[in-house]
Amino acid sequence: MIDQATVNRIIDTADIVDVVSDFVSLKRRGANWVGLCPFHNDRTPSFYVSRSKGICKCFACGEGGSAVNFIMKHEQISYVEALRYLARKYHIEIQERELTDEEKMAQNKREALNILNEWACQFFEKQLHETTAGQEIGLSYFKDRGFTDEIIKRFRLGYSPEDRHALYNAALRAGHSRELLFELGLCKDDGHGGGYDFYCGRVMFPIFNVAGTVIAFGGRTLKSTDRAKYFNSPESLVYDKSKSTMYGLYQAKRAITRENKCFIVEGYADVISMHQAGFENVIASSGTALTDGHIHLLNRFTQNVTELFDGDAAGVKAALRGVDMLLKAGMNVRVLLLPEGKDPDNFAQENSSTEMIDYIKANESDFITFKAQVLLNGAENDPIKRGQAITDVVKSIALIPNDIQRMVYVKECSAKFGISESVLARDIARQRQVILDEDYKQRQRERAQREAQQQLDDIPPAGQDIPPHPADQREPDRRGIAESNDVQAQERYVAKYIAKYGMCYMSDDEYDDGQRRPITVLEYIANELLADGMEFTHPVYKAIFNQSMSYLDAFYNDLEQKRAQLESGINAQVNEQMEHLDVDGLSADDIQQREQEITARVNADVVKQIDEFRKNYLERILCSTADDAVRQTATELVSERYHLSKIHTANAVVVTEYDRLSTIVEEAIFLWKSALVNEHIADLKEEMKHCDPSETATLLQRLQEQYAIRSALARLTGERVVNPK
Repeated sequence: MIDQATVNRIIDTADIVDVVSDFVSLKRRGANWVGLCPFHNDRTPSFYVSRSKGICKCFACGEGGSAVNFIMKHEQISYVEALRYLARKYHIEIQERELTDEEKMAQNKREALNILNEWACQFFEKQLHETTAGQEIGLSYFKDRGFTDEIIKRFRLGYSPEDRHALYNAALRAGHSRELLFELGLCKDDGHGGGYDFYCGRVMFPIFNVAGTVIAFGGRTLKSTDRAKYFNSPESLVYDKSKSTMYGLYQAKRAITRENKCFIVEGYADVISMHQAGFENVIASSGTALTDGHIHLLNRFTQNVTELFDGDAAGVKAALRGVDMLLKAGMNVRVLLLPEGKDPDNFAQENSSTEMIDYIKANESDFITFKAQVLLNGAENDPIKRGQAITDVVKSIALIPNDIQRMVYVKECSAKFGISESVLARDIARQRQVILDEDYKQRQRERAQREAQQQLDDIPPAGQDIPPHPADQREPDRRGIAESNDVQAQERYVAKYIAKYGMCYMSDDEYDDGQRRPITVLEYIANELLADGMEFTHPVYKAIFNQSMSYLDAFYNDLEQKRAQLESGINAQVNEQMEHLDVDGLSADDIQQREQEITARVNADVVKQIDEFRKNYLERILCSTADDAVRQTATELVSERYHLSKIHTANAVVVTEYDRLSTIVEEAIFLWKSALVNEHIADLKEEMKHCDPSETATLLQRLQEQYAIRSALARLTGERVVNPK
């Protein structure tokens, strides 16, 4: 178990923009960064990242949180695994304590599978580089393919020995589970209580997810007698062939973002050879056909794709389906057909980088030119085949979601085939409607399947009460939190000010010794609740309040350390700025005045940094906590999508929430109290309808007391309330 000091260090070190940028292409927008959300099929950038707050938030699907939460959601791993991931990224040594037996039993299975995959990758690498058979067979094969030592290490290539029990026995000796070996496909059950290696005698290509974790393997045989050239890992908890990853994406993602373009090839060797030739923005679909999941993954890095096809006709026609899928996803698709008999691997080996660049520039074409070339080949004098080919091209154009882009292709298609634009436009419109209708039906089918599954999931085990039907319950709030009444709606505002400003100074308060001292927002709220016997009724808001209160002592200790650290550097900063001061022509009084001005600026900067420390203290903790409900809700409460532009902030005095803390927090408390009073009044009125006549006078007196309280609160909050006579 990771100790709390290490957790705090990881959270403090992790840069949310840096972390998210490993998975999403971000662009600066004002004070924030924005990109396509990785958690849903985002067409327009809805995913906002705030470096100052240390959080991310999608304003379309609602997902978000701290760097820890982002890694948890994106990689589908536990809180502790996400902390370990960030610790590795920032080279932070993890201090741990011994796990209890219960904690050991609760270890996440996904983490165990990842650990085993990593162990296997290291095993294959060691066999390749440190054994005679590995060097003579595996390494010689890679060298014969033209792979350099550097590229072999970058892609972590390996070798599985001929011994059918080498990995199996080594894994058991290392303490790994035979069941997990079978689940990952590394070994097979021999039917006699043992197992044997699945990849024996093959060179190994590990497959990484976007974060660089080994999730699967591809093994290539070196024997002509084997029935299959490649063996690939089966699907598992950590590997989904249709969407987990594309081969080489981990190594290529930064180059793809930098170039804003991606090349898609077919095989492992194609990717490696292209990278070695200097084309690092090249990936493959891991030995499977291109899927919607692959495209969604790729769309987070670029929308510009070029597919490289081998020269054989069978491979080209099979790949046309992938082009249509890319078009439908709104990608900008180009196609490059290699010379006859060439694939990206041998083409990259046989040509220099300059020659390859020249070939790409000369032969890269749009999909219409390419598709027409393929489909019309041999059909020039056959009107029926020509018509079928044109119809096929029109269907591809109809897939494009952007209206303007479709019209550009209509013009190009009209010029190429000699058919009027109006005829093509009508046919494309008809095809487009068919596509939209089918998409709608597919969404309806998927929705029906989800609802049917939800009904099955909602059936309670035998002996349990049946829960109320969802239609009988209040619809969840748009903000993702179900608030059953006005009281909880007001609680939300108070919880928001705790999460955003809990440790900020609000006002002065009189302490037990008679002295007046500054009080934080959190302490003010706690005092008000204590004085009036109030408490949060919404469980998540209550948890936010309780967690925040538990950090008060730690906050004051951390604040003193922060203040001491900053104040200790004041003199050094002043002296440094004075050294760069041009004193020529200045009198002693002028120099002294300049020194006072510099000291004032440095002190003001220290105050500003302490204020920022106060602002971010609870935000950082609550948005990174292991409690899912608290983390998600806190992220929603502190997220701000819009900021005033520089024009407004430069030409006007902007009064922020922070500037009005004493007013808005007090008002939030008063409105919460008013909501409670209104609730009490409603309860008393309902009770009076059914009470015994002898109790009416007492209830009426209590009702008048509540009216009086409401009037007093109304005067404080500015509301107008007319009490009945």
